[in-house]
Parts: sequence; structure tokens; C-alpha cells
Amino acid sequence: MLVVVGYVLVIAAILGGFLLAGGHIAVLMQPVELLIIFGSAGGAFLVSNSPKALKATIQALPTILKGSRYDKALYLETLSLLYNIFARVRKEGLLAIEGTIEAPEESDLFQAAPMVLADHHAVEFITDYLRMMVSGNLEVHEMDNLMDIDIETHHHETEVPVHALQRFADGLPAFGIVAAVLGVVHTMESVGLPPAELGKLIAAALVGTFLGILMAYAFVGPLASALSERAQESTKYFQSIKVCLIAYMNGYNPQTAVEFGRKVLFSTERPGFMELEAHLKGK
Repeated sequence: MLVVVGYVLVIAAILGGFLLAGGHIAVLMQPVELLIIFGSAGGAFLVSNSPKALKATIQALPTILKGSRYDKALYLETLSLLYNIFARVRKEGLLAIEGTIEAPEESDLFQAAPMVLADHHAVEFITDYLRMMVSGNLEVHEMDNLMDIDIETHHHETEVPVHALQRFADGLPAFGIVAAVLGVVHTMESVGLPPAELGKLIAAALVGTFLGILMAYAFVGPLASALSERAQESTKYFQSIKVCLIAYMNGYNPQTAVEFGRKVLFSTERPGFMELEAHLKGK
């Protein structure tokens, strides 16, 4: 929602200011300039990115309009899930969660956490390391190091659309200049026309530069920044899960283990100590 509001404000401010200065909107309607800018920028985008990066970018864009899923409700649900898993292990032993690991969608523990269950990356992360805990083949420090590498890999993958969009945004002003230069070339070859006609050609050429800069810094660039913020939130989410698992493996009780994970979260969305305790008791 904020993305739409932001775009509306950008358009209203720019067009409103232009009209107040005595400009005419019709002058800015230059479909040929848009064709040159976005056609060439789109071609460069295809050349500079692999099919995997293109697919990841296309899949990531709709998530911007939905708003961030990394809020207090998700964190409370995740910490509650981990607490319940740890409590069951503490009470019944590691073998009691084998069914949960192999079929999380059928587990009563995961079914009680639908937001977590909807994120296959989170489910895979949790179940993979629980499986390693059950097997007992890795020491805690080895598991800790492996989790760090795993989270770093995940972060790099989530940053792929960010870098792709940022490169696209960086190229738009240059392609706007290309469109403007072509417009100037067309104007120069039209010398001899009446001054009024030449003025229209020059205005059309300048619109190319305007559109390239506007689309880069007001539309595409902010999308890349928003995706980068989501990537940071995703990384922090997985770090919280990791800290909970490592704390439990180090012998802390379930309540303390999830408290470790709570402290890792950003303060703006982090549930309070009493809030988490009340939530766990309620569950």
C-alpha cells in the first residue's frame, strides 16, 4: 500500500509543480522517448542477468505490494513453534519429533503455526537442523558454523533481485540521455522548420532525459531499496531461528532458548519479554 501511495505522491508533486509553473502535460507525452528508454534498458537487463536472476526478480516484485510479512505476529508464532518443539523433545526425547521432521505439514506443531508453515524456506531450515540434532553427528560449534553459511547463502539469493533492479535503475538515466541525443540529432536534421516546430522537437528531446532520471530515482530505484530491506528482514528472521536452536543444543531450557532468539530481532518488531511469555502460556 505504501508503494502505491509513494508513487502517487511522486506523480502528484512533479506534475502539480509542472502545471503550477505554467507547463502543459501534453508536452510530456512522448511515447517514442519511452520506447527508446525502456526498450534499450530492457534489452540490457536481459543481457546482464541470468534466467535465474530474471525469474527471481519477477517473483520478488509482487511481494513489495503485499507489505512485509516479518512482523511481531510472525515472530511470536515462530518462537512459540520452537518452544513447543523444544518442550516436546525435553519431555519425550528427540525421537518424538521424527514425524514432525519428515512431514511438517502433517505435524500438529507446525499446523499450529500456519504463517511459518507457509514459508517453505523456514520450514526447511528448521527441519533440516532438527534432523541433524536427531542424528547427533555434529557438534554444536559445527552446527553453528553450518547455519551461518546456510543463512549467508540464503541472504545472497534474496539479494539477487535487488542487484538486478539496481543495475536497471542505474542504466535508466544513461538511456534517457541516449533518447535525448537522438532527439537532438532529429532536431538538427530538421533545421529550416519554423521556430515553433523546432521548439517542440527540442522539448521532446529533453523529455527523454527527464523520463530516464525520473524512472530511475522515483520508481525503479526505490523498488530495489524496498527489496533490500526485505532481504535484511529475512536474514534476521533466520538468525533468530538459528540462535534458538543453538541455545537449546547448548543445554538451555526451552523458555531461555526462545528468549535468546527474541533478543536477536529488530527492536521495532521484537515482542517484549512479558508479551512472549504470555503468548507461550496462552498457547
